[in-house]
Amino acid sequence: MTALPAELPALPSWDTLVVAPSLVLAPGPVPVSIYADEVWSLDPLVANPSAPRPGLDWSRFPAPVLPQVQLAAWMMINTPLPTSVLVGHPSWHSRLGPVGIYHTVLRWQRFTAWLHQQGLSDLHAVTEDVLVSWAGHIARQPGASRGNVTKDLVALTRLWAFDAAGPAPSGMAMPPWHRLGVDDFLPRAAGAGRGENATEVISPATMGPLLIWALRVVDDFADDILAAWVESRRMAEAAVRAPGTPESKARLKRYLQDLIDRGQPVPSRPNASYRHALAHTYIAAQVGCPTSQINGLQVTEPWQHLLGYVDANPGPCPLETPITGRIDGEPWTASIDFTETRELMRHLGTACFIVLAYLTGMRPAEVLGLQTGCCPDVASGRHLIYGREFKNAFDEDGNHHSAGRLREVPWVAIPPVVKAIRVLEKIAPADGLLFDAATHTFVNTPTPSTTSLRYSGLRTRIEAFVQWASRLALRLGRDGEVIPDDPHGAIGLARFRRTLAWHIARRPGGLVALAIQYGHMRTAVSGGYAARGRDGIHQLLDIETARATADTLTTLHDDLARGVGISGPAARRAIHAAAQAPTFAGSIRTHRQARDILGNPALTVYDNPRSLLMCVYNRDRALCHRLDAGDAPRLDRCRPSCANIARTDHHAAQLLQHAQALEKQAASEAVPDPLADRLARRAAQLRALADRHEHDRIHPQEPIS
Repeated sequence: MTALPAELPALPSWDTLVVAPSLVLAPGPVPVSIYADEVWSLDPLVANPSAPRPGLDWSRFPAPVLPQVQLAAWMMINTPLPTSVLVGHPSWHSRLGPVGIYHTVLRWQRFTAWLHQQGLSDLHAVTEDVLVSWAGHIARQPGASRGNVTKDLVALTRLWAFDAAGPAPSGMAMPPWHRLGVDDFLPRAAGAGRGENATEVISPATMGPLLIWALRVVDDFADDILAAWVESRRMAEAAVRAPGTPESKARLKRYLQDLIDRGQPVPSRPNASYRHALAHTYIAAQVGCPTSQINGLQVTEPWQHLLGYVDANPGPCPLETPITGRIDGEPWTASIDFTETRELMRHLGTACFIVLAYLTGMRPAEVLGLQTGCCPDVASGRHLIYGREFKNAFDEDGNHHSAGRLREVPWVAIPPVVKAIRVLEKIAPADGLLFDAATHTFVNTPTPSTTSLRYSGLRTRIEAFVQWASRLALRLGRDGEVIPDDPHGAIGLARFRRTLAWHIARRPGGLVALAIQYGHMRTAVSGGYAARGRDGIHQLLDIETARATADTLTTLHDDLARGVGISGPAARRAIHAAAQAPTFAGSIRTHRQARDILGNPALTVYDNPRSLLMCVYNRDRALCHRLDAGDAPRLDRCRPSCANIARTDHHAAQLLQHAQALEKQAASEAVPDPLADRLARRAAQLRALADRHEHDRIHPQEPIS
């Protein structure tokens, strides 16, 4: 039998701890389950603040098999998988984390329910033939994938192994796939699986205004929102502390009666029973009375009409904090309402998350694991963010470490990211998580916790932020900044990371909202992630750059096949590269595929729509690198005399369109003469480039195929 921790008995009794004390990872007090509980909490095994905290619910297991499965689960929680079972399975882990344990037991539950339907009462009845029948059953289910079926089969291998290693083995047969491999028991392969590289990017039409509003809230609105929150908390405390005296009650009556006599609206808040109800706390703080006097007043006979009056005459609860945030020189709001401060604080926290997740390339768990002080101030140079990584954190035995590990190399932070962290540090508890779950509820004065906001809650907050920002855009007459729905559905959390890589690769010379250059982001992010081992964001950048290159060459190949002409000193190199497009047509999902393309000097073709040209990159001929010679062009530094330039008929047509637009501006009487002269000269230059293309354009000598 596999050795149990010394503090646990060889055979558990009803009061035996589910998790041995020596295995507890969670900081602070956590629920502690005993063997007799119907639900076993796995909280003691969780140290990642953003990780889910599942429990094992035994109520759905068939009664005859339940004791055997519970004993196997108890063994799985407290002991490693026997070494003999790991032989031949180098990717297996001897210990699972709490989520892995939860899903494994969930697969046991489905298996034992099927056993019950077959009239089999316990694990002793599970022969090799029964296991083969189960494998065929799950493989035939609608939508069954090889990945999910593999997980089901491996879960049963663990059930067999921990049952056999336990103090009371049932005699369950060894699964045949453990000896023969799983391939023969899986459904037919059907395409590539999902994963980070297959995650859909957030549409640029959605990401652009979303980032604009997130940055605007962090940079321009944060001080106003924080000041309003502090004032609302002060007013709430004042309402609680105010003594109830005859004088305070008289002030309250005079305050309300004056509003009614003048037909003025009364400070109100949304209410479930009425459309509007008295804003008790706000009024109490304004008058200097306790809220109990307001509650008592409105039920007395002379004031029973008050609720109806408020419902018909609802008024705002403006705070007196100044509004310093501006949009194009105008205040973003006339005032902040007492009743909306909690919602605005949630939006502020959400905006900070969006900025951090998108402009660093961190995974969601890495963002949610950041703590106050993670980004120290520096006198000069780049700000660095010190945090933990969770995905690739393994101990010496190859098992996942729930608490993660400190990154050997910190992240690089650009100024908007630093600003977001500074805002969060004003919200978060000292030495606590930036996204502390209790603090970010913004309810009274919560006790700091050891957990962060959960993924599900943040997804909801992001969708709420989108709706709020779009309403604000419409109210301010900025219809172009309404955030449209993303064509691939909810924005979620995991899509920010790949979207950053997509934008850097696809728009290296373009601008992120509010003038953050993607070219600079490539330098910051790539430098910050250099030499971090496998699966860093630099791999995502390579994949997205390779996809952009493949798309450019495929488009060029199709254009040339239709008779489109091409010109420029690099025209023939571009034709040669386009001829190879069909050899890598299709989906690029792995880093190896990306490196094969990026490592081929004959395929380094980059479209640059901002400069109306195509770069057929040759490092030795590039003029975009003055002192340094990079592996990729600096498309924000394209030079007209560079030997790497090529243009197609499409580029020439765009040159003429741009020239016409400049000429129209130059002809306007509203344009000063010096500016008109510059516009006219630029238009002439563009027309000259288009004429040169028309004169020099060539076609492939042979059909592109």
